[in-house]
Amino acid sequence: MLDLTVRLLAWVLTLCMPSPRGRHRAATVPAQNSVTAHVPKIAPPPCRFTERLDGETSRLVRPYLLTPEERRRQRERRRALCLATVGIDTGPRHIHGVRVGAAR
Repeated sequence: MLDLTVRLLAWVLTLCMPSPRGRHRAATVPAQNSVTAHVPKIAPPPCRFTERLDGETSRLVRPYLLTPEERRRQRERRRALCLATVGIDTGPRHIHGVRVGAAR
């Protein structure tokens, strides 16, 4: 039974997969045609950075770190979004400088 399954699978794969014939599967490299043989070689671009960077002169800054104030505001926003999913509004107290009262 296993042999029959293997043979059936091999037959299905030969139907699905392309045949190993054709120019793109050739073992030898085709000769260059006359157009590409006369193209001049292009020199690589010059190196833009020639001096080495000194790690002592630059201060290492991790931009993804938040200050305590930014962390507090982010926590408040996340809490407001979480409470909004269950229907509790904890929106801002002032919008455009005008105090917002509670909804009636």
